[in-house]
Amino acid sequence: MTLSSGQLDSYLARIGIDRPVSLDIHGLSELHRAHLMSFTWEALDAFMGWPSSVTTAAAFTKMVVGRRGGWCYEMNGLFGAALTALGFRVTRLCGCVDRPKLGDIAIGNHLTLRVDLDRPYLAEVGVADALIEPVPIAPGAVHQRGFDFAISETPDGWMRFHNHAHGIARSMDFKADYQNEAAMVGMHDWLMRDPASPFTNALAVFRHTSDGYVSLQNDVLRKITAVGLCEERLDSADQLEDLFETVFDLVVPEPDRVWERVVAIRHQLTA
Repeated sequence: MTLSSGQLDSYLARIGIDRPVSLDIHGLSELHRAHLMSFTWEALDAFMGWPSSVTTAAAFTKMVVGRRGGWCYEMNGLFGAALTALGFRVTRLCGCVDRPKLGDIAIGNHLTLRVDLDRPYLAEVGVADALIEPVPIAPGAVHQRGFDFAISETPDGWMRFHNHAHGIARSMDFKADYQNEAAMVGMHDWLMRDPASPFTNALAVFRHTSDGYVSLQNDVLRKITAVGLCEERLDSADQLEDLFETVFDLVVPEPDRVWERVVAIRHQLTA
């Protein structure tokens, strides 16, 4: 899964990176940060019932051409394809978010990336509010922008990435050599359609900022930094549309319909 030369040029222009890119940790880190500062994590397709695909071609059309964001399958999928086109050694890994809570049934609910340089690195742009730069795949504490993360080994042979204290996903499990595209396709379909999916019944939009993250979950906007968080509640479709454009840099079709769904969910939660 890679990009054509023309697609790669468009992708690099979208994230503001010029060639040549060094095929080392410095080049990987620059690309990782630029991707996250350019694209918004969002699961609007699942929330609104819009079509979605795990293919690289679909992610490119949606995110680069259509100026949308994406969730893990798209964010890490597009990033991995661009890295491969540049000459990095990339392996797509089948992961699992919140496995301690959900169990093995949720294996495949996440796509993550291993990039082999002087050592294997976790390149992770698909957890909504986590790393800003890649980290070695090895147990230990990780500190970035004042946030505390960690990687540990589980008793049953997985690696576990621990998100920071305010992270929406508490953890993400992976194995450095575990690939299962079929499991990810199956979980993608379930997350897109099933009423029990956390994304079909809740709006979720996240974006990295210079010092943290901004998130929109249903009608609550949160700004998270290493020193704390603040939040406000949205009260109109116009406010939501403005946030999509100015804060999240998204071109979202039919924002009024999105707001209608948010209001309906708010009423359900308060009934």
